[in-house]
Amino acid sequence: MGRRFDLIVFDWDGTLMDSTGAIVASIKAAATDLGIEPPTEERARHIIGLGLIDALRLALPDLPKERYPDVALRYRHHYLSRDQDLLLFDGAESLVDELSEAGYMLAVATGKTRAGLNRAFDVSGLGARFHASRCADECRSKPHPQMLEELMVEFGVAPEATLMIGDTTHDLLMAKNAGVAALGVAYGAHPRVTLEAEAPLFCAADVAELAGWLRAHA
Repeated sequence: MGRRFDLIVFDWDGTLMDSTGAIVASIKAAATDLGIEPPTEERARHIIGLGLIDALRLALPDLPKERYPDVALRYRHHYLSRDQDLLLFDGAESLVDELSEAGYMLAVATGKTRAGLNRAFDVSGLGARFHASRCADECRSKPHPQMLEELMVEFGVAPEATLMIGDTTHDLLMAKNAGVAALGVAYGAHPRVTLEAEAPLFCAADVAELAGWLRAHA
């Protein structure tokens, strides 16, 4: 079977790194620090992957915009106290290595800031495997297609040769808006039923299942 995709783009949190729990806990702790009613677990998980302003608007809809910087500061305090202990999902590093060795162009499109992604690259040791990346403080927030559009232009790859992999509907909708195929992973922030409602090509239960699909179909 010929190769279907040339460029494979991964989300980071909840797709390659097991950071969903730390993000949710940090959001809730930041709100509590400031005397704000924290979001529910479901709401906090839903906003993972968005840029900061969109995330706060959805997680804390009654919060005045002038308080966004205070919440962001407390969120970073709590998250940075945990991020050195965060790990990649089992099999994620070997999957990225396998795809790299097979000659795919690899990229990351994330709701993290550039500083946050660089720190995650350093902690995980995966940074050198990716040919490019886009972050929420450089592009419009998911599900706007800007991240994918810029990556496709950078590599000269058509939408039909590009694949997006992510754990949230924000990732899948970004792919749809960019006209590219998408895979969902059901081990991150959003539940399988929510992901499948966006009709990805496949929804993987774990990294091993994701790797199997890619070997057979990518």
